Amino acid sequence: MKKPASNLLTLAMAAALVLPGCVASKKYDDLKARQASTEQGKAEAERQQRTAVAELRKTTDELTEMRLQNRRLTDDSTQTGNALRRTRQLYTQLTDSYDKLLKNSDRELANKSSDYNKVAQDLARREAELGQLDAGLRKSRADIDKLNADLKTREARLAELEKALAEKDKAVNDLRASVANALRGFQGTDLQVKMKDGKVYVSLSEQLLFKTGSTKVDPKGQEALKQLATVLKTQPDVNVVVEGHTDNVAFSRPTAAMQDNWDLSVLRATEIARLLTTGGVQPDRVTASGRSQYVPVAQNDSPANKALNRRTEIILTPKLNELFKILDSNSAATGK
Repeated sequence: MKKPASNLLTLAMAAALVLPGCVASKKYDDLKARQASTEQGKAEAERQQRTAVAELRKTTDELTEMRLQNRRLTDDSTQTGNALRRTRQLYTQLTDSYDKLLKNSDRELANKSSDYNKVAQDLARREAELGQLDAGLRKSRADIDKLNADLKTREARLAELEKALAEKDKAVNDLRASVANALRGFQGTDLQVKMKDGKVYVSLSEQLLFKTGSTKVDPKGQEALKQLATVLKTQPDVNVVVEGHTDNVAFSRPTAAMQDNWDLSVLRATEIARLLTTGGVQPDRVTASGRSQYVPVAQNDSPANKALNRRTEIILTPKLNELFKILDSNSAATGK
């Protein structure tokens, strides 16, 4: 671009030197004007060149940036494609899993429905049982209330019975003490006073009462029975049982009135009962009985033991009318 302008200027100057006069001056002005125009064109061309170069650089930079973006987009597209493929695989897996879950859910729902029906039936059955249990509980409570009322009644009767028994025991103890005190001059081997089974036993030996084989009481024995009768007169609520006992030796001289030990034991008991009633004891309170040899207190294997078995026992029993009344009322209440 610079070379043509220089050559033109050189030619113009050369022409100016060659051409004479005003022609030369005019031409010079023309050339100068052309040169100025050329310079302006040159400057404009340079400006345009600079603008074009700048635009070229800008375009080049933009192209480079676009290439970079294209590369990034290509890379992103590859990554996106891979992600898309993975997403599609996951979607497929999720779809399959959902289908399986749906099938299992339908199956599980059917099972749950069946289980629910079973539970509902079981619940209904249990509610029915609970209703029965509740009814049974109410009945049991009513029965318990009735039993509690009966128990209170029985406790009251038991207390009454215990009181009667305590009174009976006290009466027996008092009776034993009274009898023992009345007969204290006779106590020893020939006369014993003891308690057994709620009764007072006065045991009198044959030696104190009778001679061998006799049914008549000796004076010493009569005195003891007289003192016993004195005590029993003050005890109208005491029943008296007289029991005669023998050893196992056979009766050696049987008579029309007395054949054996049975007769001997009974006649001796009868004789003592008669003496007690003579001493003031009401006859309706006295019972005479003979036990012969069949209720011994010792083996009949020695003279001493046989002597122990030959005895008369007077059994004193307090009347238990009040006690029997209580027992009868308890029995009647139980029967109801």
